[in-house]
Amino acid sequence: MFGMSHETFLLLDAVVTVIGLIVLITKFKFHPFIALTIAAAFLGLTSGMPTGTIIKAFQDGFGGVLGFVGIILALGTMLGKMMAESGGADQIAQTLIRAFGKDKVQWAMMFAAFLVGIPLFFEIGFVLLIPLVFIVARRTGVSIIKIGIPLLAGLSAVHGLVPPHPGPLLAIGIFGADIGKTILYGLIVALPTAIIAGPIFGTFIAKHIPGHPNQELVDQLARETNSAELPSFSITLITVLSPVFLMLLKTFADVALPDGNLFRVWMDMIGHPISALLLALLLSLYTFGYKQGIGSSQMLKWLDASLAPTAAIILIIGAGGGFKQMLVTSGVGDVIGHMAVSAQISPILLAWLVAAVIRIATGSATVATITGAGIVVPVVGMMPGVNRELLVLATGAGSLILSHVNDAGFWLVKQYFNMTVAETFKTWTAMETILSVVGLIFILLLSLVI
Repeated sequence: MFGMSHETFLLLDAVVTVIGLIVLITKFKFHPFIALTIAAAFLGLTSGMPTGTIIKAFQDGFGGVLGFVGIILALGTMLGKMMAESGGADQIAQTLIRAFGKDKVQWAMMFAAFLVGIPLFFEIGFVLLIPLVFIVARRTGVSIIKIGIPLLAGLSAVHGLVPPHPGPLLAIGIFGADIGKTILYGLIVALPTAIIAGPIFGTFIAKHIPGHPNQELVDQLARETNSAELPSFSITLITVLSPVFLMLLKTFADVALPDGNLFRVWMDMIGHPISALLLALLLSLYTFGYKQGIGSSQMLKWLDASLAPTAAIILIIGAGGGFKQMLVTSGVGDVIGHMAVSAQISPILLAWLVAAVIRIATGSATVATITGAGIVVPVVGMMPGVNRELLVLATGAGSLILSHVNDAGFWLVKQYFNMTVAETFKTWTAMETILSVVGLIFILLLSLVI
């Protein structure tokens, strides 16, 4: 077509479609769900797919993603709500602060965010823990930036790299990776990455930008909790980490035990992400609910309220799955895969680069993860020996880079930390970029030994 080979035309078509997707979201302010749906339809039509196939491919991609991730999203959100309302997250933070002391309070905030952030969305974890930043800053006199950047780094690292967060889970489904191995590798990469981008960078940048919290927000949010009313630290930790433990136990059983072994059969069910999160949620109803003297009607209100904010996220994830399937069905993915093989680009680096470019352009880590994984997935079948779990992590690391003015998180941090746009670039944007680049370095190092 137009004097080009079919492969060249498909590649150009994909580039135009992705640019159009970016323009719709950034310039014309289309909702990502609508923009992704339009982009998928445009790609299907211009690539020459039959109209019936276009609709079916989008439906299959939409339903295939939400059949798994939609359930995970709902269960994880409800678990996070129970932890937030019961004060479990407050307990983790206070315990770590006491253990680390005033001089190393930034390390306590990073570890608290890292633990609390495992079952929570970044935005939920941020809103949940930001009062603690204000309280600790007021109690200790330590710079709000020195305390806040480590907290943001801990939340963001697990959000991008560690299941059961939707981004990594989406990539796991697309690449066909193992959930337990991805959790293990994700934790290995995320912790040192968060340390470098959090306490180390935070201590450095706070010397130049100490920060001055908004007094109105401090007065509104910095409410100190009576520790006697909180769930214990051990109970909170067991509840929050139980799904991760069950998924890791499933992976261990799969590796150590033969097919047909009774324990392995049961662990394949119990350690599945859906089952693990459901069991953790049921446990939280006791540990964060009944044990704290909270009635069933109150817990029902919490769980109902937790699901409403996730509706837009679910639609975006589903549309992203439909767009990904259009890339595969149209043949664009195969063309990109062949190019990567012939150019001998490292699949890990390719996954990071694609996700990074889309993240910078759209401001959405979720869109970057879905689209990036969909573009890179054909490489998996063409390059034997590619570690699928590390591809998941590389895509997640790329999706964190260079948060700027097209990202809602940028403005969230700016307002809560009472910074100028320039200061937000020097703190939040720099921290996100450090997370992404350092994460990639650790992923590449890990690829040398596994």
